[in-house]
Amino acid sequence: MPENTDTPVRIAPIRIAMWSGPRNISTAMMRSFENRPDTAVVDEPFYAAYLQMTGIDHPMTPEIIEAGETDWTKVVEFLLGPVPGSCPVFYQKQMTHHMIEGVGRDWLDDVVNVFLIRRPENVLASYSAKREEVTLRDIGFQEQADIFDEVADRLGKAPPVIDAADVLADPRAALTRLCEVVGIPFSENMLTWPAGRRASDGVWAPHWYGAVEKSTGFSPPSKAVAYEELSEDLKPICDDARPLYEKLARHRIMGETAKD
Repeated sequence: MPENTDTPVRIAPIRIAMWSGPRNISTAMMRSFENRPDTAVVDEPFYAAYLQMTGIDHPMTPEIIEAGETDWTKVVEFLLGPVPGSCPVFYQKQMTHHMIEGVGRDWLDDVVNVFLIRRPENVLASYSAKREEVTLRDIGFQEQADIFDEVADRLGKAPPVIDAADVLADPRAALTRLCEVVGIPFSENMLTWPAGRRASDGVWAPHWYGAVEKSTGFSPPSKAVAYEELSEDLKPICDDARPLYEKLARHRIMGETAKD
């Protein structure tokens, strides 16, 4: 009689690194995943290290450095270590511009990398409402393209790209497709969530998350910001960002991108 080999199999958690710049519906996406019963989330884990290493002045810089981890190697240990709550899915909201020179990227091989993109006109209009001075570096388009290329080289194919416009146009279809691509089942819980702040939100939430804190789901698609509507100082940044956006948009997982 054969031996009983029905030993429980330990399945490694799925770690999703969602790479975007700011003002890309990234916090709403984090809310969506956090509302799944099987998912833990982390909000911009490299932010404190980024501020400490660059000396850049952001809103609430002292509070962010005080509350966060400034050693990037310890951040990586956390991202690859035990998942909070022993959840089988670990959603990591990552800002591309935080991955500065000196921050290692070997750990990218141990996560499922997904790229969240949005038209630069809409990003710039939203970001400039929160900060007076804006540079291409602030909105992370170049860094997003660089990380995309690095991941693609390692995989031998393009990693998944999801456009904010597609999510806002049809959240159910876009999230169903995203879940399929990363290897988890879609959950209806991803479509709505309770309003309010979360313990998982970064300490910077009071400055940046006002609209998301009031939300209970994805907002309807907003009016597409026209290039002509941008201030003259933002137009050159948009010119530099647009080909980077279009490069990734060719690989989006949802067909034709809607206008947001």
